[in-house]
Amino acid sequence: MSTKTRERPAAVILTKGAEDRIAHLMSKAPDDAIGVKLSTPRRGCSGLAYSVDYVAEEAKFDEKIETPGGIFYIDGASVLYLVGSTMDWQEDDFTAGFVF
Repeated sequence: MSTKTRERPAAVILTKGAEDRIAHLMSKAPDDAIGVKLSTPRRGCSGLAYSVDYVAEEAKFDEKIETPGGIFYIDGASVLYLVGSTMDWQEDDFTAGFVF
């Protein structure tokens, strides 16, 4: 008797804009980078911020999302804050960044 495993949905939905930005980042990545990773470090009394960094190896509890332009990781501790959200990349005359 074989058991079937069901693929679980990604913790975060990425828009086309977010996927395009990940592809752009990966096109400029160092040779040892396997993807980019989002984490949400605490920042003073204002709550959470986010940082995106290149990663050279997978961490055990990171969420892994494969995109057409590269692999996107979410820090295992940050997934709880982001699960069920949609991530987009937005730019205007004053700012640029991922929005949730």
